[in-house]
Amino acid sequence: MSELDHIGQLREAVRISPGNVPLRQALADALMGVGRFDEAEAEYRTALGLAPAEAGLKLGLARAFQQQGKSNHALVVLEDLVKSREAPARAHVQYARLLATLGEVEQAVEQYRTGVEKDPAVADAAFAARYGIRIEQQTETDDDDMEEGGGVDLFEMEDGRLRIADGDGDGGGSGPEVERPKIRFADVGGMEALKEEIRMKIIHPITHADLYKAYGKAAGGGILLYGPPGCGKTHLARATAGEIQAGFIAVGIHDVLDMWIGNSERNLHQLFAQARRNAPCVLFFDEVDALGASRSDMKTSAGRHLINQFLNELDGVKSANDGVLILGATNAPWHLDAAFRRPGRFDRILFVPPPDAAARAEVLRLQVAGKPQEDVDFAVVAGKTDGFSGADLKAVVDQAVEGKLREALKTGIPSPLRTRDLLAAASGLRPTTREWFATARNYALYANQGGAYDDILKYLKL
Repeated sequence: MSELDHIGQLREAVRISPGNVPLRQALADALMGVGRFDEAEAEYRTALGLAPAEAGLKLGLARAFQQQGKSNHALVVLEDLVKSREAPARAHVQYARLLATLGEVEQAVEQYRTGVEKDPAVADAAFAARYGIRIEQQTETDDDDMEEGGGVDLFEMEDGRLRIADGDGDGGGSGPEVERPKIRFADVGGMEALKEEIRMKIIHPITHADLYKAYGKAAGGGILLYGPPGCGKTHLARATAGEIQAGFIAVGIHDVLDMWIGNSERNLHQLFAQARRNAPCVLFFDEVDALGASRSDMKTSAGRHLINQFLNELDGVKSANDGVLILGATNAPWHLDAAFRRPGRFDRILFVPPPDAAARAEVLRLQVAGKPQEDVDFAVVAGKTDGFSGADLKAVVDQAVEGKLREALKTGIPSPLRTRDLLAAASGLRPTTREWFATARNYALYANQGGAYDDILKYLKL
């Protein structure tokens, strides 16, 4: 597959799933790779509108600016990014390169040192040699390092781990690591019905293996979680692995999609093989609709080949999936190919709604735990946050904490969180789930063959 074909495939996937941020980032990165920097800039901007805090998108946008000679624009983005303590190491190195081109060598060296001290893997040997920078235990990159002033990074950080950037033709990086989550179901507020379904499908076959074996029921299988964003699908998947002390592999589209023919299918096979080697293991596909979009909507054969490979892996055609517990999450189940819903694949499709009042109170209690508080009535706050997702409730707590910090900075005396602080924060926010339900309602009413979306109708009381 040529680079242009790869970009065409990504554009088609974005058309099918326009709110998918990782997919838009993949398209922007691919456009950068073929020198279409203005188009990449537009995609990065659109993605940032959906995920304003995503550091990887800001870095990409700064890179696109640099390649178009918009140094001042890039400087503004990078200056803002490196102010945060959580800024990725490569942000400091990219900022250092830009500062060097502007003649700010002393500040550039300082930023470079900061980045490499955070993560030696982002070191740029050519840059360090040019400015005489010596850092102990410095890790050198390959000879293809980005020239000062811009270009595509050879290495990228994704979810805290190093990976080879797309487009180098080697069929992808080392892949995601196997995590050992510490969180359990007790750390997930509410969702009791969902937890029970997951126990029956995934947890009990592991913890009561003999009983299930007596009925000829193997441990393994798939569950598809769908619902509005921010309602805890990923958190629930990690807690599932924690419940059975199993491995957990979180798969994003960058771990699978590749521009070279056959590599995407190979990457997918290797992920399943990795999960089989580490069984019991939860293999979690976030935004699974980006990898398994309906084949009838696709204009290229490459996407169809990937879906066929995905279905074969789910079926365990060449290797059994005993002990491999497959969870998928999507905000748009209506874009998923119908073949994924057949028995033996994602045969349980579970709606993850916004938390109810009791669950909201529990989520708030978990979010406030460890923070200074006094007589917080979580039930009252929960009653004022109908329709709020778990992410929305976290925003309520974060905003309330910021208010207390502003007070403390003025008075010099910290005070605990109270009910009124949370209520004040909640009054200034609106649930982000409304837009999703506006779309979901139409599918539930007019495209609900087989009753797949009956849970949405029940939730909306239609």
